Amino acid sequence: MRQLSAVLALWATITACAQAAKPITLGLNYPRTGPYKEEGLAQMRGALLAIDEINAQGGVLGRPLRLSSKDTASRPAKAEKNVDKLAAEGAVMLFGGASSAVAIAAGKRAREHGLLYFGTLTYSNDTTGKDGHRYMFRECNNAWMSAKVLGQYLSKTLPNKRYFYVTADYTWGHTSEASLRQATSSDNAAEHAGVRIPFPGARLADYQDALTQAAASKVDILALVLFGEDLVRAMRIAKDLGLTERMQIVAPNLTQSMVEQAGPDLMQGVIGTEPWTWRVPALEKSARGEAFVQAFKTRYQMYPSSSAASAYSIVQQWADTARRANSLDSEALIKALEGHRYSLLKGEQQWRAFDHQNLQTVYAVKVKPRDEVLKDPLKQDYFEIVDRLDASTALPSLADWQAERRAGGQPLTLQ
Repeated sequence: MRQLSAVLALWATITACAQAAKPITLGLNYPRTGPYKEEGLAQMRGALLAIDEINAQGGVLGRPLRLSSKDTASRPAKAEKNVDKLAAEGAVMLFGGASSAVAIAAGKRAREHGLLYFGTLTYSNDTTGKDGHRYMFRECNNAWMSAKVLGQYLSKTLPNKRYFYVTADYTWGHTSEASLRQATSSDNAAEHAGVRIPFPGARLADYQDALTQAAASKVDILALVLFGEDLVRAMRIAKDLGLTERMQIVAPNLTQSMVEQAGPDLMQGVIGTEPWTWRVPALEKSARGEAFVQAFKTRYQMYPSSSAASAYSIVQQWADTARRANSLDSEALIKALEGHRYSLLKGEQQWRAFDHQNLQTVYAVKVKPRDEVLKDPLKQDYFEIVDRLDASTALPSLADWQAERRAGGQPLTLQ
């Protein structure tokens, strides 16, 4: 009997150890193809670096992490199917996206599975506004935060100018244009005209038509509310039409990969915003951020972009939260995340409790001249930080958020 008890005890120990060592699956729902694929590649790189670092430190709750990824192609319906597949694989949380329509759709489907969804590049106000819910957390800033710092800078340097808007026709484009119009007092569409571009699937003819209208308008500022390859295409046509010489080009959300695709010669002087650049850790005196830049540079022979930093931060924050909650349960993690303050790759950030928006500093940036970019060893020193805005002054208040929810017919608390 004693021998049998010893065998059973040994078997229980072996089983427990095997279970403890079973990898924890994180699901990356990202654009590997389509107009935002370069942002997706950056997310994959950032996520893999974070997972390797966490596993080298013993994993999470004694278990290693593994990454499973699915291509959204920046299409919401495909992203929803990916969520179902990742949930079936046993993923305990999901993250990713470079299209707000994708992030919103995928986040809602994740909620049906009881899984947290962390949005990476999803700048639409709707993500944590009228479409927000308890299972969605947005790591990046929203459109209003971008517009606020951009409007602050443009009002100082280019006051009382006429705008022409070329906008991607989906939730990010709509809310980004509306926010920038409000921040720059260019609400009057008769004076500050605009054209919308289909998304996804715009043709070159769509950009040609829109930018020809912009050329005929003789405005001072051309606001290209476009992202990824869409912005690159538009910039090439704008160059051909002579608009880059005649007008100040503004793009609400810029990234390192967009400048790389278009080339710094074409993009020089463009003004936009970034929540993070590889120069930010030194600016904010963030030792952890500088270590991330060096590790990423060593591994990939390039500087990390804001896309990579967002994915890296999400994985690290999720792991930290799971340790603090001593649980992988979504409800336990929601409680541990709400209101949590932390410092990772820059200054202090916070997961705001009532809308799950990440509070953080946002930067207005200007693409440097080509000769300055080429002085850098990796030829990737693209951005001059020209202004900044702290989260405390950038985000709508609880009352504003509830007004937005009320207008959208949504509950005044996250469900």
